[in-house]
Amino acid sequence: MTLSDDSTDALQGPYVDYGYGSHVGLRRELNEDSYVVTDGLFAVADGMGGHEAGEVASSLAVQALAEGWERTGGDVGEAEIQEFLDDADRRIREATDSKAGTTLSGAVVVETPTEDSSSQWQWLVFNIGDSRTYLLNDGAFIRLTRDHSQVQDLVDSGMITAEEMHTHPQRNVITRALGAGDVWGADFSTATVTTGQRLLICSDGLTGELTDQQIATILNAGHSAQETVDWLIHQSLRFGGRDNVTVVLVDVKEGN
Repeated sequence: MTLSDDSTDALQGPYVDYGYGSHVGLRRELNEDSYVVTDGLFAVADGMGGHEAGEVASSLAVQALAEGWERTGGDVGEAEIQEFLDDADRRIREATDSKAGTTLSGAVVVETPTEDSSSQWQWLVFNIGDSRTYLLNDGAFIRLTRDHSQVQDLVDSGMITAEEMHTHPQRNVITRALGAGDVWGADFSTATVTTGQRLLICSDGLTGELTDQQIATILNAGHSAQETVDWLIHQSLRFGGRDNVTVVLVDVKEGN
């Protein structure tokens, strides 16, 4: 499922351009990913459950998020985002009898006060599961989210390397999800919005095939947001395409 707003100047604040795309991959019959692209809200969900239940879970997640965002007029913080996710969790459990779940990662643009009584724009980043959000800032590629997965726990404990995550037999086992399990609370972080940044949100169909360095090289190549999204998806297929792959890329531009 896709919710989108093709206007690049809809955002009341920073001027953004963006690209997005999704592909079923080379080994799956069904695309269980969903994404939302709207006025200051960007997110990717990766459903799990099979037999179309994963698609239902991811679709309900982005629906609940987008509806909450619209209902509040985008005036949100961590508490409001978590309320939207609680709603998504409830909808998924009711619709699938708790037999499906989904990851969800993304960011909203929020205005925050500063010490001098002015304000600044920030990315409010949220994450559940192993979809990821990154920031390319002045050439530096920064991962803003931590995977909720067994292999991430193994990396953090020093038992495996980051490179071994790609081939580890438990690479698809996540420890936190919407609609399934006992934990669905999101991790939150913030980053200041500045001109020239690129915000990347993706399912693990991308990061399971490409390293962070490979992704950073493509983002730093200077192509447009949509051209970059298409290139990333093409490369993920070229390197195996073992899973659905979904990519949203947001560029912060100079104002009109």
